[in-house]
Amino acid sequence: MILNYQQFNGGHGTPLVVIHGLFGAQDNWRSHVLRWSEDRHVISMDLRNHGRSGHTDQMTYQLMAADVLATLASLGITKCHILGHSMGGKVAAQIAFNQPQYLHSLIMADIAPVAYAPRHERVLAGLRAIDLATLASRKQGLDILHGHEPDSKVCQFLIKSLYRNEAGEFAWRFNIDAIEQEYDHISAAPAGQPFAGPTLVLKGDRSEYIQAQHRPVFAQMLPYTQLKVMTDCGHWLHAEKPDLFVRLVKRFLHQVELT
Repeated sequence: MILNYQQFNGGHGTPLVVIHGLFGAQDNWRSHVLRWSEDRHVISMDLRNHGRSGHTDQMTYQLMAADVLATLASLGITKCHILGHSMGGKVAAQIAFNQPQYLHSLIMADIAPVAYAPRHERVLAGLRAIDLATLASRKQGLDILHGHEPDSKVCQFLIKSLYRNEAGEFAWRFNIDAIEQEYDHISAAPAGQPFAGPTLVLKGDRSEYIQAQHRPVFAQMLPYTQLKVMTDCGHWLHAEKPDLFVRLVKRFLHQVELT
């Protein structure tokens, strides 16, 4: 599948590919992408079943990684840096483990290349509780979400993907049916061979996604990892501390390209 994408500062330097997380879209990264594109080519993508990319029944990491590579091939790009947040970080890791020749470096934002226990039950229940056919407003949808998910930041993030289609009806940018059906695959670990290239892992100090017990997996699968812990932020570290996040990524890319 060729994904929906946007390019910025095309042809300038080794491209940086930016991949969002579960329930996200490339639009969530626009302010970051604009800053990174001041001095390099940047490409942001909507993964399958998200944003404006196509919908499909399957969502394995092998397939999502193949989508990213097919999109890059359509652009004539054979080498890049890849940054992924959460699920997008696992997609990026899957590419690193199976097709390392495409990567100049890997950046994973608040995710480990491991299997996770289910953690989106409240979100999915809230989304299912919204009857799009009778929904009167986005505010009403937000209130319904709040009844299931107490984190207001998560609810505000989710409601960004609610829009009116050409018929004037409310719809979601993401494919809830496929996400529910394929949730076991989404929770799984990317698989393959260790990636021997430079890797940056950014962690929010209040997030539980990366834990001490994951160190052996990083050591085995990503042996050349730099870990940077961002203080006073959680899983949405790029949104909570955007300036610091942008600087850390820029600094890492500069270091990698000097070596």
